[in-house]
Amino acid sequence: MTRKLLSIFLPLIFLLPISAASQEDRAPNVIIILTDDQGYGDVGFNGCTDIPTPNIDRIARRGVRFTNGYVSYAVCGPSRAGLITGRYQDRFGFGRNPILAPQDPNMGLPLTEETLATALDRAGYHSMVIGKWHLGAHESLHPLKRGFDEFYGFLSGGHRYFPEEWTLRDLTEIQAQFDGYRTKLMRNYDRVEESAYLTDALSREAVEFVGRNPDQPFFLYLAYNAPHGPLQATEKYLSRFAHIQNEKRRTYAAMVSAVDDGVGRLLDRLEMLGLEDDTIVFFLSDNGGPENVNGSDNGPLRGKKGDLLEGGIRVPFAVQWTGHIPSGVVYEKPVISLDIFATAVSQANAPLREDHPIDGVDLVPFLQPGNDAFPHDQLYWRKFDGKSNALVDRSGYKYLVEGKDTKPALYDLHQDIGEKDNLARKQKKKRKSLKKQYEAWSAELIDPIFMGLSQRKAYYQQMGLVRPGE
Repeated sequence: MTRKLLSIFLPLIFLLPISAASQEDRAPNVIIILTDDQGYGDVGFNGCTDIPTPNIDRIARRGVRFTNGYVSYAVCGPSRAGLITGRYQDRFGFGRNPILAPQDPNMGLPLTEETLATALDRAGYHSMVIGKWHLGAHESLHPLKRGFDEFYGFLSGGHRYFPEEWTLRDLTEIQAQFDGYRTKLMRNYDRVEESAYLTDALSREAVEFVGRNPDQPFFLYLAYNAPHGPLQATEKYLSRFAHIQNEKRRTYAAMVSAVDDGVGRLLDRLEMLGLEDDTIVFFLSDNGGPENVNGSDNGPLRGKKGDLLEGGIRVPFAVQWTGHIPSGVVYEKPVISLDIFATAVSQANAPLREDHPIDGVDLVPFLQPGNDAFPHDQLYWRKFDGKSNALVDRSGYKYLVEGKDTKPALYDLHQDIGEKDNLARKQKKKRKSLKKQYEAWSAELIDPIFMGLSQRKAYYQQMGLVRPGE
C-alpha cells in the first residue's frame, strides 16, 4: 500500500466502531461483595459445616480462594477506608472508627483521598454503592460526592434489619450514636420507604443495578450490613437452622444464609446476561468475627474483631473472573484488601493520581499458572490508640510490636496459624529485622485526624453537642 493510501485509511481505522474482537478486551465490570463481621471459618470454602454458603462458595470454586487474605484494619471504618482507596488508611489519618457526626466535614474519608469509584470514573465506569457507607455522614462526604453515581443504603456504621424499626426520617433526629441504626434508608439523597428485610433489600438493589447496566462497564460496591449486630433474621432464614441449639449462632447463621441467597441471585443475573467473563467479583469480610458478640467463628485463628491477631485481620476472601484467572485455585501467598483497588484500576486501564501512590498490587498476573512471585514482601497494620502494631512478611513470619495491648511476639504462621508458639526470644535476629522494617513503614504515617467512636463523649463535649441518650 502506498504512503498516500495509508494516509487516507489510517484515520478511518481509528474512527471505525469497536470490532467484535476488541469487544473481548473491554474493561471488566467490578463487583465487591463485602460482609460485616463475618468470621474466617464461616464460609464453606474455609471449612464451615453448620452454615451452608453454596453461592459464596461458587466464587471460590469458579475462581481463587485466598487462605491468607487480609484486611488493612481490624474494625469496620478504617478497613473500609483502606479498601475504597487502595492505600493504608493511616497514610491519611483514618486510624479510628468514625463517629456518626453529620455536622462534621472532617469525620470521615478526607477529601484529599479518592475512591475507587472516582478512579474508575476516569475510565468511563458507572458506579453504585449499596448498603453500609461508614466513611462520613456530612453532606460533603456523601457517596455521590465521592465518585459514585448511585447510592442505596445508610451512612452510619450499622443498621437494624426490620423496616418497621426504621422510625427516624433523618440524621437530624438522632439523640444518640446508635440511633443511626433506626434511620430510613436513602436512595441517593432522599429517604425512602422500604418494606423488605434489610439484607434482601440490598440484594434486590444489586441485582437490579446489574440488570440496568449490561452494556457499559460498571462498578458495584455491595456492602452488606450482615452479619453485624443486632442479630436479627426473618423466619424464612431462621427455619433453615433449627438444628443449631445456640440461639446466637442460629440467628447469625440465618443472617449469613440471607447474604448467601443474595449473592446467588447476583451471580445468576450475571450469568443470565452473559456477563460472567466480563466481571471481576470479589468477596470478603471487613474484619474478623467478634465471636462472643455475634456468634461468629474464626476457625483455627486466635483473636477476634479489633485484634491484630489473625482472628481480627485474616478474613474469608475469594475472587472470580472466568476466562481470565484460573478456577478452583487455592492461593496461599499473603494478599490484602488494598489489592482490590489496584486490580480494578489496572484491569480497567484507569489512570491514577501521581501524588497518591497506592499500596495494593494488581493480583491478576500473580494468579496466572507458573507465576511464583509474591504480591507483597510485607503487609503492615497499626492500631494507634491501642499502641499495637503488626507485620506479616512473605516468609510467613508475623511480628507483633510491643504496645499497650501487646507484648513483642513472633509467630511462624506456616507452622502455627493459631499463634500459640511465641518465637520472639528464640529468633531475636528475625524479630529485630522485622521491627526495623515496621519502623521504616510507620514513619510514613500520620496521626488520626478525628476522634473515634470510643471517644465520642469527649467529642460531643468538644463540639458542644448534647447526646442525652449516650
